[in-house]
Amino acid sequence: MHSLIRRAWVEVDLGALLRNATAFATHAGVPLLPMVKADGYGLGAVRVARALERLAPWGFGVATIAEGEELRRASITRPIVVFTPLLTGDFDAAIRSQLTPTLGTREAIERWRETERPWHLSIDTGMSRAGVSWDCVDGIRDLLIEHAPEGAFTHFHSAERSDGSRALQEQRFDEALARLPVRPAMLHAENSPAVEHRGGRPPRWSVARPGIFLYGVSSGNTPEIRPDPVVGLRARVVDLRNIPDGDTVSYGGTYRAVGERRIATLPVGYADGYRRVLGNRASVLVRGRRAPVAGVVTMDMTMIDVTGLPCEIGDVATLIGADGDDRIDVAELAEVGGLSPYEVLTGLRGRLPRRYVGAES
Repeated sequence: MHSLIRRAWVEVDLGALLRNATAFATHAGVPLLPMVKADGYGLGAVRVARALERLAPWGFGVATIAEGEELRRASITRPIVVFTPLLTGDFDAAIRSQLTPTLGTREAIERWRETERPWHLSIDTGMSRAGVSWDCVDGIRDLLIEHAPEGAFTHFHSAERSDGSRALQEQRFDEALARLPVRPAMLHAENSPAVEHRGGRPPRWSVARPGIFLYGVSSGNTPEIRPDPVVGLRARVVDLRNIPDGDTVSYGGTYRAVGERRIATLPVGYADGYRRVLGNRASVLVRGRRAPVAGVVTMDMTMIDVTGLPCEIGDVATLIGADGDDRIDVAELAEVGGLSPYEVLTGLRGRLPRRYVGAES
């Protein structure tokens, strides 16, 4: 193993990523606009985008100008849509990198029309986050006549739930589209959970926007398709010690030994994205067996109780991923820590090297 990944590393299975994208595209029945924002959900946007290029996606979705610029420097030539609203001062940078903004205010649309470049109309149907409200599109109708958008989209807030919210948002989106002077050729609304829970209905929109499904996490609640795991987090044991009955481990002494215990130290902590809240809650796999996290996760190190387990300095411990017949997946770790799976993935910090496997990595 390369010396740069001897301490701890994130393992990314590009083969699994491609299988997930293929399954998603088949189920969606339309071209994909994969979301590779937040550095490809923490896994490396450039490597992820290059892998997904094999499936000929329509384009890629990012959140910031800098993310789009990174893809352009890596010779990604497909359309790149920036989904976070841009300040008008960012327009020049977007033009230089041929990025497609999503606009939803009169001021932004007025400024962008001078560029005569493509843009997508953001329509708010219930997220209350960005975009023109679904019942206010008449107020920008004159601008849409002068510089029609290439596409229009909305975002579902609870597509995985059977609470009627998706149907309401679709109805609002339909009503907004009916008020536009020209219906855009490209329409998109479905994120990962929307396609996972489509219920056999045919596609209604031009493209689908997969996000976390690509990276191996399902939305739950009995989805119709399930992704393969993509992410692993591994670290080597760097210290072993026996502690007597009553001794404590880590800050605050929240772990106190009951009887003599054997404690192993892993050189990974919350500065790497293994969250502090996982202390005394999560487990780690060592030689295929579970070892509980002992005490508070510290900035650079995490201690685990390996009493009764075979364990030596240099052994690889699995904090996320499979070892033997057991697996700790992102969703499990998130549930244990009271986190969102999105937080777990995007929180994996840059000082952890990425090791790419599969798909001719």
